[in-house]
Amino acid sequence: MYIKHTSAPLPFQGQKRNFIKQFKEALKGFPENAIYVDLFGGSGLLSHTVKTEKPNAKVIYNDFDNFKERLESIPLTNEIISKLKPILIDLNKNSKIPICLKSKVLKIIKSYDNIGFVDYITLSSNLLFSMKYVQSFKDLEKQTFYNNLRKSVYKNNGYLQNVEFIHDDYKSVFEKYRKHDNIVFLVVSSISKHRLFNL
Repeated sequence: MYIKHTSAPLPFQGQKRNFIKQFKEALKGFPENAIYVDLFGGSGLLSHTVKTEKPNAKVIYNDFDNFKERLESIPLTNEIISKLKPILIDLNKNSKIPICLKSKVLKIIKSYDNIGFVDYITLSSNLLFSMKYVQSFKDLEKQTFYNNLRKSVYKNNGYLQNVEFIHDDYKSVFEKYRKHDNIVFLVVSSISKHRLFNL
């Protein structure tokens, strides 16, 4: 199923969800069939928004942070969280997880880490204090745990469907596409309380 998102389906530091309403307004002034290049792809929210608002456009998403790998790992992330829930079932939401239970949580996560990719950023939002993220098991085991487990499962819902993925430094991407016809670069920045859109 494909739905319009107002935020990315997974946690991401620096999400642009607070800009989306303004971004959509700015987008109205640009061609329906242009090539849109998301230089600082991040969570892909701008790329997703362009593709939903302008389905005939070609959208190129610079996935410098490997968000695609996290999206593809959603079923595995849901599986890990489902195994943690019985361990923490008697704890109140947002309460500190005692050491005895933390060790059980880490044991489960470690078993997946030994197999392959684990989305530690998403697990961080389920186990660590608000807005604190780690990207490895080594860093995770050093942290104080809290019971922030998400009740519902994470879903992709075709989030970046029909978007072209690339992975490169933004300067290289800009140089590659800057001489193309009908090109629009997506760059969103914020200064103080002002929202600036440079497309």
